[in-house]
Amino acid sequence: MLMLGILTRRAMQSRAVGWEAGRLPFRPVLAWLGMLGLCAAYLQGGLDKLFGPAAAIAETAALHVPMPALATAATVVTELAGSLMVLAGWHRRLGALWLAAFTAVANMLANAWWSVPAGPLRTAMENGFFEHIGLIGGFVLIVIQGSSVRNR
Repeated sequence: MLMLGILTRRAMQSRAVGWEAGRLPFRPVLAWLGMLGLCAAYLQGGLDKLFGPAAAIAETAALHVPMPALATAATVVTELAGSLMVLAGWHRRLGALWLAAFTAVANMLANAWWSVPAGPLRTAMENGFFEHIGLIGGFVLIVIQGSSVRNR
């Protein structure tokens, strides 16, 4: 009877080990999909700017960024190259750090909600600002985690 109790307890523990011990089914796929989610806006934005440069330069100029054409070109390279680095796993940490730093600077320029009077525009800018803080946090987690997406 004692032996049956020990075997039953071990069987229950072995079934519970999966999620609780950090073993996620399809962990590499889930990790890559999470990184794709983080990079999606950068891929879309980079491609939009690449294929619509006049509108992109006008948007950059509206933010009072010096040399808007050069800044827009640097933005396209950052958004596309940084995203590809993260998704392909080639210097993933560097790509994530690059996108986090870019997002911090762009967020301060584009979502300076504190400089806008109270109202719907300020609320929208404040929401956008904190959403971008969330993106920065996601990229920082990639910097910390690196390429460690194997099922442990």
